[in-house]
Amino acid sequence: MIRFDRVTVTYDGAPTPALADVDLEIPEGELCLAVGPTGSGKSTLLRAVNGLVPRFSGGHLAGTVSVDGRSTATYPPRDLADVVGYVGQDPAGGFVTDTVEEELAYVMENLGVDAATMRRRVEDALDLLGLARLRDRPLQHLSSGERQRVAIGAALTAHPRALVLDEPTSALDPGGAEEVLAALTRLVHDVGTTVLLAEHRLERVVGDADAVVVVHGARAERGAPATMLARAPVAPPVVELGRLCHWDPVPLSVRDARRAAADLRRQLDGVALPAMRRAPGEVAVSARHVSAAYGRTVVLDDLDLEVRHGELVAVMGRNGSGKSTLLALIAGLRAPNAGRLEVAGLVPSAVAPRELVRQVGLVPSDPGLLLYRDTVRAECAAADGDTGLAPGTTAALAERLVPGLDPQRHPRDLSEGQRLGLALAVVLAAGPPVLLLDEPTRGLDYDAKRHLAGVLDDLVRAGHAVVVVSHDVEFVARVADRAVVLADSHVVADGPARDVVCHSPVLAPQVAKVLAPAPWMTVDEVAAALQLRGVS
Repeated sequence: MIRFDRVTVTYDGAPTPALADVDLEIPEGELCLAVGPTGSGKSTLLRAVNGLVPRFSGGHLAGTVSVDGRSTATYPPRDLADVVGYVGQDPAGGFVTDTVEEELAYVMENLGVDAATMRRRVEDALDLLGLARLRDRPLQHLSSGERQRVAIGAALTAHPRALVLDEPTSALDPGGAEEVLAALTRLVHDVGTTVLLAEHRLERVVGDADAVVVVHGARAERGAPATMLARAPVAPPVVELGRLCHWDPVPLSVRDARRAAADLRRQLDGVALPAMRRAPGEVAVSARHVSAAYGRTVVLDDLDLEVRHGELVAVMGRNGSGKSTLLALIAGLRAPNAGRLEVAGLVPSAVAPRELVRQVGLVPSDPGLLLYRDTVRAECAAADGDTGLAPGTTAALAERLVPGLDPQRHPRDLSEGQRLGLALAVVLAAGPPVLLLDEPTRGLDYDAKRHLAGVLDDLVRAGHAVVVVSHDVEFVARVADRAVVLADSHVVADGPARDVVCHSPVLAPQVAKVLAPAPWMTVDEVAAALQLRGVS
């Protein structure tokens, strides 16, 4: 179905190819997962399937990419829309209509599909992706996860033979991710659709994959999931746990890991769990009886919340539960409809922006909103100058978060993970007393997340207050002191992260599920405990 024949992609001005001599075939009716470090070329591989590379990205493509017998050299993306559906990392960037239902119908209108068929396919997409209650909702009022599902639905309504998805679950809550992956699996098994997707949260996807393509060092190699992930440069927690414990074969699912973990549970029995990471200080953010609404839709209702200096609070919950709105209130981007919210004794919405940015730093879910210079070097230099930092401070932090950034690249030409790393560096380098991060791990591989966790740990230990909105339960397990869960516009859980997430079948990290009822959360915790026991 999808064929790469000796494909090499080189971007203008790049010293080396993004992909080199790739030979790859993905058959009909297969769910194939592309994995690799941030910036390894996964997005280039995916965008080459429907001709976006090189027709829109620039650069040069040598070799042949074909889908269902159509070569991308002959057929432009618009003439491949009936055989290839593509959803990129920024789904909202491809929206062209105003409401959910209109967006689902748009591709079919361009393909000349008759009205009766359009109606049926729109209803199918609404049901398949849980969007029926949003059918008349303006796209601009959707959460990032809801936008992701709409984009996938819009691609599906054309009934493509192949579906290409770049980070399809990155903006989805765990339950929403399971629903989308179940829908994709149903398409593969029942309809014979070929699905090629790239995903950094491998723990969500690998159990459903028929094959894995490892993209690393500009090369791409395809094989069975267990074989490829046993030696891949990135791997989900259950695979890392299997490597630590020398399980053979390494498990790909929590179920397989639990079956292999009987001896591990005995070795950990009686070992004390790690103590709470940090002791919080004085109140940095205070919300009292805060409510917020968009028109008649109430997203936060009578919310009480405190965030203290020296703690990292993770805010979790379903898509549309008000998490990003809470960050917007703290950052002064909007005023609450009722109640009082203060940051360092100030009312954010009443403070001049120039004064507020000295107190609060926000990295939004779309990091590109913070980047407006022509090169990476210029972005870093501007951030140093704007905040009075020593030259090179922001660049050094960016290198720590996403190593290997080309200082001459334009930010828009970076991968999503690299662009996020650069935006994080721009905000984090100044070390604002209150730091707000909205889905900060989108597009980041496991190593990049470890580096980010280290940076946040340094800031929190220095007394900063950090609020992270995230659906990434593995990252929350690694970094959070407290977890706050929002649902139906209210706080439904607030407490130590281990207590909140480990007892939830939806929010628990993989290690907690494998070793339940003992609430271990990360592979690093297990490794440290085994070391204490003298087990290698």
